[in-house]
Amino acid sequence: MNDNNNSTDSNYVEGRNSVLELLRSDKTIDKILIAPDLMDKLRDITTLAKDRGVIVAACDRRKLDNLSQTKSHQGVMASVAARDYVSLEDILEVARSRDEKPFIIICDGITDPHNLGAIIRSAESAGAHGVVIPKRRAVGLTSVVSKSSAGALEHIGVCKVANIASTIDTLKKQGVWIFGAEASNEMTMYNADFKGSTAIVIGSEGDGISNIVSKSCDFLVNIPMCGKINSLNASVACGVLLYEVVRQRLG
Repeated sequence: MNDNNNSTDSNYVEGRNSVLELLRSDKTIDKILIAPDLMDKLRDITTLAKDRGVIVAACDRRKLDNLSQTKSHQGVMASVAARDYVSLEDILEVARSRDEKPFIIICDGITDPHNLGAIIRSAESAGAHGVVIPKRRAVGLTSVVSKSSAGALEHIGVCKVANIASTIDTLKKQGVWIFGAEASNEMTMYNADFKGSTAIVIGSEGDGISNIVSKSCDFLVNIPMCGKINSLNASVACGVLLYEVVRQRLG
């Protein structure tokens, strides 16, 4: 697997022994980057990573050099989350503990750490119970995400899942209605009923919601646009939708 995520904003542990010890700890790891020529030689690391469900990505040595702070990475680095992730059940338990209907944000492929941080900030401000992000082709909880959340990351859980569509199916079984933000859809957010158990799906900055995730949604809704620009930044769109949920629930 090639490393095609934006990794420049992550926190890194460098070197073979350091990465091994990190894998043996209970610290949350986003992924491990290994020089292509060392993939076979570092089987102790790759095997342990597989056992823990940590993504291992081939990464050009020149990129490792650019990411390295120590300049002695030995061909392997681990990207460490700025905060531990929670489980989907943890998020649902927050809703139960507040005696509220679940209110969850699902990010389908957000790659900009500033966008993810802003989404987390809006989610916490709107009283959401948690945020779901995918393991692959998306930004994790980097230091920039943490900073962009303006402290919100300390007050709301983020769940990292292997498959967004499967997670949606799990939420449906829990009675949660899934609303996907889709600009081309005719149903506006004002015609949607967000008063029940609700999950809002926000797509990636460039492509929006993926086809398989779109088909998994119960409803697709749009934000009415009055100007000549027909789309909003992902985090802005998320904020608008979240406060329509708030408006309906308070009303």
